[in-house]
Amino acid sequence: MNNLYKAFALITLTSIILLIVVMYEDTQFKQNPLSQEIVQQLESKELQIRKKILQHYKVNVDFPVYISDQIPDKLFGLAQFEENQIKIILNKNRFQESQDYMIDNVLPHEYAHAMMFYFGDFTRVNGGHTKKWQQICVNIGGIKCDRFVDHNDIVFGKIPF
Repeated sequence: MNNLYKAFALITLTSIILLIVVMYEDTQFKQNPLSQEIVQQLESKELQIRKKILQHYKVNVDFPVYISDQIPDKLFGLAQFEENQIKIILNKNRFQESQDYMIDNVLPHEYAHAMMFYFGDFTRVNGGHTKKWQQICVNIGGIKCDRFVDHNDIVFGKIPF
């Protein structure tokens, strides 16, 4: 019985330590800006997207991309047209779940919306995810140009194979 108590105490102590580590990491992520590595990956992907836009549409766009923790957690990102300016906002909190998904999927997705605004197409049909939007998304290098997020993509993006 003594060994059973020791095992229980060891498991409990280990669990508490792991919980503290996870809470600390979560707090650090929320209180600090994205790492320089993530910012560089975002900038690199944005450059790739802009080159494809120039190649396919013969326009040189430079939409500002903001990282915000003030948008609802259900949103991964959004493209916004306000006062004749187009901007893209990415949800900082979602980077904690999957950086790769945010960079490789969400950024091109939102750029496709921004291009729709650029072309003067403000349709709300199908949540703005029309065939035209889908084609733009594919043309600029979007990996998954679907209407809804597939949460399995995010989970699998976190598991090293």
